[in-house]
Amino acid sequence: MQVKEVMTTQPQYLKNDVTIREAARTMRNNKTGFEPLTDANKVTGVITDRDIAVRAVAEGKSLDDKASSIASERVLYTYQDEDIESVVQNMTEQKVQRLLVLNNSENKDLVGIITLGDIANHCKDPQLAQKIVNASRTYN
Repeated sequence: MQVKEVMTTQPQYLKNDVTIREAARTMRNNKTGFEPLTDANKVTGVITDRDIAVRAVAEGKSLDDKASSIASERVLYTYQDEDIESVVQNMTEQKVQRLLVLNNSENKDLVGIITLGDIANHCKDPQLAQKIVNASRTYN
């Protein structure tokens, strides 16, 4: 099974200059906990609901500060033709539950997001299911 078979397509994303408040509202409205930040067509970072709690609220940031000030600049991704087993291994090693999905190594266009939940929803292999469980225990 490949990433493109289970990923969420047409990902939402935010402009790099949105505020923390705007990012939180978007997550609430979209029922997500993760939003890529972009500058033009380039992904510059990702912001999670955990970033808002740990990097903004806990550190006393203003909700009117830029979301980019608390975003993770290290953008983790995979490609749409990647094998699911290697993606789960990558998520486990990186201690994350979601990755951006890019179309290929040449264009690197954002085409989706894949989560452990996406993979679990399509999982029919007991060994892969156990790997998903193990990966979900190690995320940051």
